[in-house]
Amino acid sequence: VFLLYLKIAMKKISIFLIILLVSCAEDLSQKAKEYSQNKIIIDSHIDTPFQIWRQKNNTGVGDDITKTTSYHFDYPRAIKGGLNLPFFAIFIPARTELEGTSFELAVELIEMMNKIISDNSDKFTFIRDPSDISILEKNKNLVGIAYGIENGAPIEGKLENIKYFADLGVNYITLAHSKSNHISDSSYDENKRWKDGLSPFGFEVVKEMNKQGVMIDISHVSDAAFMKVLEISETPVIATHSSLRHFTPGWERNVSDEMLIALAKNNGVLQICFGSGFVADKKSNPDMIVTVKNVVDNIDRVKNLVGIDHVGLGSDFDGEVPLPEDINDVSKFPNLIEELLVRGYSESEIDQILNGNILRVWKAVKEFSKS
Repeated sequence: VFLLYLKIAMKKISIFLIILLVSCAEDLSQKAKEYSQNKIIIDSHIDTPFQIWRQKNNTGVGDDITKTTSYHFDYPRAIKGGLNLPFFAIFIPARTELEGTSFELAVELIEMMNKIISDNSDKFTFIRDPSDISILEKNKNLVGIAYGIENGAPIEGKLENIKYFADLGVNYITLAHSKSNHISDSSYDENKRWKDGLSPFGFEVVKEMNKQGVMIDISHVSDAAFMKVLEISETPVIATHSSLRHFTPGWERNVSDEMLIALAKNNGVLQICFGSGFVADKKSNPDMIVTVKNVVDNIDRVKNLVGIDHVGLGSDFDGEVPLPEDINDVSKFPNLIEELLVRGYSESEIDQILNGNILRVWKAVKEFSKS
């Protein structure tokens, strides 16, 4: 009889624990959704402009991002996911440097996006400066759009072009992309052209970007270029969409522990890319199912190695990289926030990841230029 009662009691306790766990999970899910709507979320790298431009070139019309689209980004899903400010990458393919069309394409993409913003002022607003964030805090129905140029090729050997793009509202420039260029060596290119990772002109570019208040993006560059920029820049530096080499051994595109430590000493920030092959070793384990947990594994490691002050979000949405199913478009930021809550991140730490750290760098770069 005693054993019978014990079994009944244990069954009831098990049911209670299951109900409790489900209730806790539901609470965290709801809390994550509330965080996504009440906090400022900044994503430092989304490639939608080039997708629109290419689609227009191929079909005559691009998807309308004020409505649900085939892209990873559009207004309805940004509102659903709580994304307040994407940095739209003005992506410039490496081939354009040889073709001599880099500057022209960058201007065309910026003008295209300016028109989309101005034509839909009830949904989008242009963000030129970190002080403009207050607009987004007052009106949660607006999605801010800031610009960064992915690939320094449009500088075209002219330092004055950095000021030109800064005046257009460009807030960062990625020094190189898939090929070494006239500024910097690329992590993807076996042909390392420059002794120090940077060309002699590249040294001048770093100084001029500091002067003009443009953040230096060292995603995509070679290890040597990465470390050299940190050595010579007078402002904090950003890697807008990179993850950790610890999880992808031997892959130069990601950031090693040594590089991360150097970035933290510079007071810079690593914006974690969500790509499946960036956050986990898919190359060695092609059947691996990558999830948002792998993204947060990278965040965990940054926090544990150099501290919470040096990590943020740079998804690479619309950048043509495979993404985990549970974080594969802008509506799914609550899934990432929920995983952070599950792992015990505090509200202030989540704030830093969502916006605080990149805002600190952005403000510091602007302040230096004013001085």
